[in-house]
Amino acid sequence: MLRDTWTICAVTLREGYRRRLLPALAALSLLAVLLTAWGYAQLPHLAPGGDESLSTAQIQAIGSLLLIGVMFMFSFVLALAAVFAAAPSLAGELESGEALAVVARPIRRQAILLGKWLALAMVVTVYGIVVTACELAAVDVATGYLPPHPVETALYLDGVGLVTLTLATALSTRVPPVTTGIVVMLLFGLAWLGGVVGGIGSAFNDPVTSQIGAVSRFLLPSDGLWRGALFSLEPSSMLVAGSVAPQFGAFPFYADAPPSVLYLAWCAVWLVGMLLLAVVSFERRDL
Repeated sequence: MLRDTWTICAVTLREGYRRRLLPALAALSLLAVLLTAWGYAQLPHLAPGGDESLSTAQIQAIGSLLLIGVMFMFSFVLALAAVFAAAPSLAGELESGEALAVVARPIRRQAILLGKWLALAMVVTVYGIVVTACELAAVDVATGYLPPHPVETALYLDGVGLVTLTLATALSTRVPPVTTGIVVMLLFGLAWLGGVVGGIGSAFNDPVTSQIGAVSRFLLPSDGLWRGALFSLEPSSMLVAGSVAPQFGAFPFYADAPPSVLYLAWCAVWLVGMLLLAVVSFERRDL
């Protein structure tokens, strides 16, 4: 089965390149990095009052905030790309009948599903690492600021993409492609909103509201992993401000601590469990 899985993986990668998905994603991401790099480069030329320019510390502080906003955009792009690549990859072939030609051969269904998931997971992982590295290099060259945990930032963003990819793969075994994409992105947005509401509840010591964020992060770990990336991007000054004023935790782009080891273990269990659910669902589906 391992050989069949790698064969399906290679075919899926070639199909993604043939449909111009990978080149288009790379070109648009490069354009976004270049535009944001130009924006970072303009920071040293800002003059808030008179002829006095911003200090190095002020430039780096503004650059760190802009970087957080840009990386949030890339996390959304990563999730969107993962969902709309996974949804038609399996569900589209099931609807069109193309899957019958493959399933009729002596290839196990789980090899088909795992091969497709593996190919897209490779794309998501490489994309997350490359984009993060390019964006961090851009802000470092332009402002001299580098986040405290750059490697962890890339890994957490990859986790966000893998969560949405796996959920979309599981749903695509039963739901049409368009519906799968809409449902997963809606859940992704609700999970993020639940995290924001939970942060507001924690900042103002409301246990009921704060519990919303905790529950949503366990049901769909995408926001919990994004919070890890957010913490990895934050400068020490922001963390100090948050410790002095707890209400700072109500800010949507603030995380006071990284995910715990126990939570990361749950994320791994969630990914494996969702992938197994997708395999079982695909195995039992009537074609």
